[in-house]
Amino acid sequence: MSELTHDDVREILDLIDRAQSDFFQLQMGDLKLLVSKTAPPGATPPGTPAAVTPNPAPAPAAPALHPGAPSTPPAVTAQDRAGLIEVRAPMVGTFYAQSEPGAPPFVQVGSVVDQDATLGLIEVMKVYTAIRAGTTGAVVEILTGNAQFVEYGQVLFYIRPAAGP
Repeated sequence: MSELTHDDVREILDLIDRAQSDFFQLQMGDLKLLVSKTAPPGATPPGTPAAVTPNPAPAPAAPALHPGAPSTPPAVTAQDRAGLIEVRAPMVGTFYAQSEPGAPPFVQVGSVVDQDATLGLIEVMKVYTAIRAGTTGAVVEILTGNAQFVEYGQVLFYIRPAAGP
């Protein structure tokens, strides 16, 4: 396999810039390139070059955060969900609760988010799409665990919207 040239990298970055996706990952042998249009919490500040490193070993899956999972807050009942906003999977893919193995999760139960907050990522064929809150409020329930397969339209989160002015 040949090495990427500077022109190749510029072309890839230009394609990513024009794409609708917020995250992009390219793997070629030991080369791994991860590009994010929006910085997750604790990320490297904009303008800092992205690190290109060999593939890390896969991280162990985080404990599932769905009703009945160990050390999960009690499940929210249907009656308790009245007035909550559902955040659904926009596509089929693998859900990731964190930006990379070992990073903190984007959100936890109780996290206060704004409408543009990234709640997680869905990966399809090494293309990552950010799952946005879509509303300002607090995360009440997380229904899927890290590295779990999700279906189109599946409810991933419940958010209690913030009270209006």
